[in-house]
Amino acid sequence: MTARLESQFAFLNEADRLKSVLRATTLVDGSRPENSGEHSWHLALYALILADQAAPGVDINRVIKMLLIHDLVEIDVGDVPIHSANGQAHASSVTQAAEARAADRIFGLLPKDLGDELRALWEEFEATQTPDAVFAKSLDRVQPVMANLMSGGGTWITYDVTAEQLESRVGVKVARGAPRLWDWVRAKTLPFFAK
Repeated sequence: MTARLESQFAFLNEADRLKSVLRATTLVDGSRPENSGEHSWHLALYALILADQAAPGVDINRVIKMLLIHDLVEIDVGDVPIHSANGQAHASSVTQAAEARAADRIFGLLPKDLGDELRALWEEFEATQTPDAVFAKSLDRVQPVMANLMSGGGTWITYDVTAEQLESRVGVKVARGAPRLWDWVRAKTLPFFAK
């Protein structure tokens, strides 16, 4: 039991470092960048509150677990904004390889049974093939959109994002898991891009 607790707290203490990873997205009031710990918490809350937007059969408890751990790899890799490098950096093979190494290290801190379980959830989120992961990814993509809307454009201004880029990089992923949600959010974005 002592060894197990040592491993569990080693992981929890390491996870605290996520609070020091600054993201490109700001808080909704635009006052400062959010950190990845805040982002993960906010996404878990999104899943709880927007559960009615999920497809039938989606397990919201699994979605919440995915969202709580999905960005832990940023402890090693940092935030890679979806619109950076003209949208090319986020899904690059270099970023994916770095995140896989980070997942090995971070989930490897846990006792094997728990580490394997959480690593499998992280991989499921990354692959975005199951209904749970598709919905989780939808929320991960929509939360920064809402922050940008509330802060007067946020990273859309920073990265000179067009409505077409927002649709192709974000909208299609949100619509895949939460089509009614994307219809509502897209309508909210149109006035910003009409300027």
